[in-house]
Amino acid sequence: MPRWVIPLLIASVIIFVLEYYAYQAIKTITKNRIIKWVWLLIGIGIYLNFLYVIFTTPRSAGQTTEFQMAVGMMITILIPKVFILVVLFGEDVIRWIQKIISWISSNPTQPIPGRRKFLSQIALGLAAIPFASFLYGIIQGRYNYKVLKYQLAFKDLPDAFDGFTITQISDIHSGSFTNKEKIQYGVDMINEQESDLLLFTGDIVNNKASEMDDWLDMFSDLKAPYGKYAILGNHDYAEYIRGISEEEKEQQFEEIKNIHPKIGFDLLCNENRYIEKEGQKIALIGVENWGKNFKQAGDLSKASKGISKEDFKILMSHDPSHWDAEVKQADLNYHLTLSGHTHGLQMGIEIPGWIKWSPSKYVYRQWAGLYEEYGRYINVNRGFGYHAFPGRVGIWPEITVIELKKA
Repeated sequence: MPRWVIPLLIASVIIFVLEYYAYQAIKTITKNRIIKWVWLLIGIGIYLNFLYVIFTTPRSAGQTTEFQMAVGMMITILIPKVFILVVLFGEDVIRWIQKIISWISSNPTQPIPGRRKFLSQIALGLAAIPFASFLYGIIQGRYNYKVLKYQLAFKDLPDAFDGFTITQISDIHSGSFTNKEKIQYGVDMINEQESDLLLFTGDIVNNKASEMDDWLDMFSDLKAPYGKYAILGNHDYAEYIRGISEEEKEQQFEEIKNIHPKIGFDLLCNENRYIEKEGQKIALIGVENWGKNFKQAGDLSKASKGISKEDFKILMSHDPSHWDAEVKQADLNYHLTLSGHTHGLQMGIEIPGWIKWSPSKYVYRQWAGLYEEYGRYINVNRGFGYHAFPGRVGIWPEITVIELKKA
């Protein structure tokens, strides 16, 4: 039996249950046949479109924008139906409990007239909230760029770098882009920060180098007086393209690496550079991708060759799981690590000072924002672009600005 059969069956059962309860809610609150048929046809159309995209997209094409939109439409109609399921299934459980009690009791309980309709209205009202949120996330949320600013103080920061500013961007995922005007707006926002140093922490494409062709001129306009530096992310190794030979993958990998000098970035592949200012310097270290559950091409020892413990160090490492595994307690003392990768799952709830939640937190201990342990910091950038789901809900695309201060 093919490996995909069981997951497909499980997914089909889940979708059937969600659709059953959602349709029951619609049927309960209205007798209008047109509304019921429109509801059914929209769902069927989205499922058929998803299957069409799956079966007509060549394996070598990777994750196309058509695939992303098909996934986005599926998620947009399915997640709200989970709320309907919770309410109505919960009511069904209560009704069955009442029936059982009635069978064994001399005082049977009577159903409350209109309760099912009332609960169906509540369920649909609750479902409307995530439905609207996901629609907004696809239409506008993926371009809702936010600049997050931090000021970090270090006792051993060289005096010349007091007030030195760094802009970090991550996870461009150019293969997902469709709107040049919106992307230009984000690129302009990066330049408006006028930071001393610009650092990009990986995933410039989804699958292959050609995805960046239409965006080279735009990203070439990024400016920083002390340089622009980049590292590779897990998507930059051409490993998600299926149906091509190892030689073709290697060629794609080289072409992806060559994108960076075309847009003026110095790509650090397990390498380091010194940034000098007024006769003083700080070390910038860039490792290849090192992920707990992804490719481990990063070599921290090799990347740090020639760097001393006394040097002030900024490490670029795409996957934040690397920080827990090798970085935060390292003897060499990496003062600040910059990562990305998680996107904060592109969906969650963030209200500063009140709540910060995303399903991503159950996979990564450091999943979005700034963290500190042992006097060392990591910033996990939420990403500039988007991937898989063509939108962002509550977790907005991020441009990070960090100001270094002398403590």
